Amino acid sequence: MKYDRIDSNLFIKNRENFMRQMKSKSLAVFNSNDIFPIGADSTMPFQQNRDIFYLSGVDQEESILVLFPDAPEEKHREILFLTETNEHIAVWEGAKLTKEDALEVSGIKTVYWMKDFEKIFFEVMTQCETVYFNTNEHYRAAHKTETRDDRFIKWCKEKYPAHQVAKANPILQRLRSVKDPIELELMQKACDITEKAFRRTLNFVKPGVWEYEIEAEYYHEMIRNRSRGFAYTPIIASGKNACVLHYIENNQQCKDGELILLDTGAEYANYSSDLSRTIPVSGRFTERQKQVYNAVNKVKKEATKLLVPGAMWKEYHVEVGKMMTSELLDLGLLDKADVKNEDPEWPAYKKYFMHGTSHHIGLDTHDYGILTEPMKANQVFTVEPGIYIPDEGFGIRLEDDVVIQEKGEPFNLMRNIPIEVEEIEEIMNS
Repeated sequence: MKYDRIDSNLFIKNRENFMRQMKSKSLAVFNSNDIFPIGADSTMPFQQNRDIFYLSGVDQEESILVLFPDAPEEKHREILFLTETNEHIAVWEGAKLTKEDALEVSGIKTVYWMKDFEKIFFEVMTQCETVYFNTNEHYRAAHKTETRDDRFIKWCKEKYPAHQVAKANPILQRLRSVKDPIELELMQKACDITEKAFRRTLNFVKPGVWEYEIEAEYYHEMIRNRSRGFAYTPIIASGKNACVLHYIENNQQCKDGELILLDTGAEYANYSSDLSRTIPVSGRFTERQKQVYNAVNKVKKEATKLLVPGAMWKEYHVEVGKMMTSELLDLGLLDKADVKNEDPEWPAYKKYFMHGTSHHIGLDTHDYGILTEPMKANQVFTVEPGIYIPDEGFGIRLEDDVVIQEKGEPFNLMRNIPIEVEEIEEIMNS
């Protein structure tokens, strides 16, 4: 890993919080992710399952975490299973965690090698009544690939059919959505890296550059600041490309007079940032571009104020829709008849602003969080309104990551990243 070691107290607290919500005489099991093959002997770069990372800090493949707070033997209340490392592995792949390293990273004292898993697991299963399985119940999840957790669940149900089962995910959805101060520091680091990459880009862009060259500038700055790179596939969308919400080809030349929509957040220590900015290729906005840009920025500022404890997700988006409708009327993109005759299920403003305004962010870019429950302090949300006008050849989206506070407006983790028209133009022309 490129990042600095994280304080193990974070993972100790996370496990304590999880175990407090477990049923009596139950245990929970969390598996690492697979390393996914590409072809021949090639594989994709490993990324850890966020749940086992959240609870242990272990960031390597072939790892299992077992939590059993009512275990008769104290040493079996928290158990890590790791693949045994050796000199051969160290030479060919690099050093893996030793038992001593695992304790330092996670705060877990009991560490076994994976070869002993079935024997130890049989012992603890004879002492428990319920097993918590880890499944992905994120509202946007649509994965077809079978995971290590999926395979484990099949194996466990066949091997131990008499045990009761429970779901770990509802507990994790609530816990992971509210960030610890250590997590907020890591997310601030990710945002700070994103700031450096964006400022580098402002000094690089000019007519004639290619979208992939801009992507390379970002990537260079992220890597040199101990990030793995982008937290998600970046969007570098010039001209009409910005009107394709998930444009990721990044293969077109940027022309004088166009805008470039940049959706380009860095990760740090598995934590995401999610930034959107829209900048002029020439370094100057036209009057019309400026007019639309300022409308989007106004909606973003007003929407941010609505993110307070107790706010409800659905009602929040209704209010933001009203703000956007007002701006689109002022811009001449909608008229009163459009609004009067709109379909309540797809309001008139959706013609130009068709996506949501905010999502949870944390270990995942679209992080865990239950949308039917009130917002809470220390949840982190994006705020990302946009206006997309294919007929005029541009789209504008502006996005920051903000932390809900107990009182007052959210704290903007991207407060130092330029956003005002005058800031952008000044830097690009300095």
